Amino acid sequence: MNKYLTEIRWGIIFTAVMLLWMWGEQLAGLHGRHIAQHATYTNLFAIPAILIYVLALRQKKQRDYKGNMDWKQGMRAGLLITLVVVLLSPLAQWLTHKVITPEYFLNVQAYAVSQNMMTAEQAAEYFSLGNYILQSMIGAAIMGILTSVIVAFFLRTKSQAAG
Repeated sequence: MNKYLTEIRWGIIFTAVMLLWMWGEQLAGLHGRHIAQHATYTNLFAIPAILIYVLALRQKKQRDYKGNMDWKQGMRAGLLITLVVVLLSPLAQWLTHKVITPEYFLNVQAYAVSQNMMTAEQAAEYFSLGNYILQSMIGAAIMGILTSVIVAFFLRTKSQAAG
């Protein structure tokens, strides 16, 4: 278990940063009066998300691999971080929608209906905790894998690139 502490720590850090981001969105009104801009600004979370993976894999390379990490080792570490994030996603969604911003689903449902994007029934089904938990787990897995592939490639020890 000790050999995975770096990945576990960074998976927890990622989840904590995501919760802080959600709180920031809520404070900025993106879950209420500025809900029309939410879909645009929430995508900016990709910046800290990628940065966290870069910092995590750099730390893994330096601390655990003594500065010498190949692509497979970086990928393995990234995938383990992703697994932690995926496993914490249901809790993070629950905290987001029950504690940080309990009015979000009602607000986004009302917005979708008012803009003729969905019927009230469709909006209630789509913008729900169960659906968001599922989406967050799938999204975390896909984006975590892609980020791991790319970051591990750039952080691999160059002398091992051919091997």
